[in-house]
Amino acid sequence: MRLRPLLPLVLLVPAVPWSQARIDREIGTFRAQEEVLYLWSGEQVKRLFPGFETLAADVYWLRTVQYFGGERLFAREKRFELLQPLVDIATTLDPRLEIAYRYGAIFLCEPFPVGAGRPREGIELLEKGVRNVPGSWRLRQDLGFFLHLFLGDTERAAAVLNEAAALPGAAFWLRMMAGDLLMKGGSRADSRRMWQQMHEQAEEGIIKQNARFRLEILDSLDAADRLAGQVAEFERRRGRRPPRLAELREAGLWGGPLVDVAGTPFGYDEESGRVFISRESPLWRPD
Repeated sequence: MRLRPLLPLVLLVPAVPWSQARIDREIGTFRAQEEVLYLWSGEQVKRLFPGFETLAADVYWLRTVQYFGGERLFAREKRFELLQPLVDIATTLDPRLEIAYRYGAIFLCEPFPVGAGRPREGIELLEKGVRNVPGSWRLRQDLGFFLHLFLGDTERAAAVLNEAAALPGAAFWLRMMAGDLLMKGGSRADSRRMWQQMHEQAEEGIIKQNARFRLEILDSLDAADRLAGQVAEFERRRGRRPPRLAELREAGLWGGPLVDVAGTPFGYDEESGRVFISRESPLWRPD
């Protein structure tokens, strides 16, 4: 994450209202849809702020976060179509704005309605970051992780992680993780390691919260698999599947909870013996 020098920031603080006023004079009081409609690219916005591009980038990044948060938390019908152009403007105004690449990719990649559900746009944003900040191993790490986690492109993910490992200061385990991906073809265990690394590295905030949430999903999936294994054992012993998961406990085959990490009861299909995260759970995600 990039930190700006303190003194220039203090000197530029009085310019923030001016920057905001300049945008509003051009397009009226801020409405994200109209702003992106009339100022669709960073190159257009640059012409409004000659010499103040980095300050304008901060203003646009703030607007990106406000737009995403407003849609995610308050909108009845969530629409994220303006997310990509807003974050693209911010990173065009300041191509080294690393926080925008990393957080913006999370916003874009996460499945709808938690995020925009547009992983390819998120990957393209990280690719832009890698081009503009070539010395950042963390951007390459995120690109490799997301290629595997959201697109399932294991081969390319491993290649990018090897590129990250070659950069100064890179984490020692990146090359090992790349080798594991190539050898195993990607697994739930690999996904867990990636989210765990993101959780351990991140400061408190969206990236850390998102990684913790993903780990809770993986914990719940593992618990569901263990339950399904006990359903199979029940069938082996009794020649039928239990009509309810609670019957596993009554048969002495299960002593743990029958709910996921969020506290929602697991779904269960007696016909197939499948145990799964319920659609009613906040941890449910489409396959």
